[in-house]
Amino acid sequence: MGLELYLDLLSQPCRAVYIFAKKNDIAFELRMVDLIKGQHLSDAFAQVNPLKKVPALKDGDFTLTESVAILLYLTRKYKLPDHWYPQDLQARARVDEYLAWQHTTLRRSCLRALWHKLYLPNPQMMFPVFLGEPVSPQTLAATLAELDVTLQLLEDKFLQNKAFLTGPHISLADLVAITELMHPVGAGCQVFEGRPKLATWRQCVEAAVGEDLFREAHEVILKAKDLPPADPTIKQKLMPWVLAMIR
Repeated sequence: MGLELYLDLLSQPCRAVYIFAKKNDIAFELRMVDLIKGQHLSDAFAQVNPLKKVPALKDGDFTLTESVAILLYLTRKYKLPDHWYPQDLQARARVDEYLAWQHTTLRRSCLRALWHKLYLPNPQMMFPVFLGEPVSPQTLAATLAELDVTLQLLEDKFLQNKAFLTGPHISLADLVAITELMHPVGAGCQVFEGRPKLATWRQCVEAAVGEDLFREAHEVILKAKDLPPADPTIKQKLMPWVLAMIR
């Protein structure tokens, strides 16, 4: 059995893994795991990943979880361009620095912005129906303020005046960051508005990845507001998982 990737492109880390594999012509079998239907919580998927999260990788008898670990595994297994994860010690350390930082900062802020933005009362959106109660305007404002602070840190600490986050070429850091930022974009947050450096960086990342692949990977999240309400049984099953992510 060849390489298998268990993904749902609604997920930010899954999009990063998907884009990376496709961009680098890594052959894989795509195993879709529908998060909204709760397939990641099933006993069948638990046989692949007991943590019941996506993405997950199977390479023969070897199974791996966690998106950063998967990305690093792929860079080490395949002969890929050095810019993704440089051999130079200090250049690689810069990529590691960003990957370590983003988990509890940019990822958290972007995820909360998506759910809280779509969580306000609106009969056309799935999330108020999904969770059963609205988020207050005050909570949303605090979430968006937190996101703005994190975006400023992203610009000041990592991007600075470079074309990409860690240097003149795209790396894993950029791929992980852009897929995170497209989460609030999918909720209608104008995260690049008023931030010309960040907007230029986005254009550079899209160009490096390829506009068609970028569009394909983000098609689902950019239509998040059009997703149907969750089935009541599924909603009850997923609610603890959702609340754990956005609180």
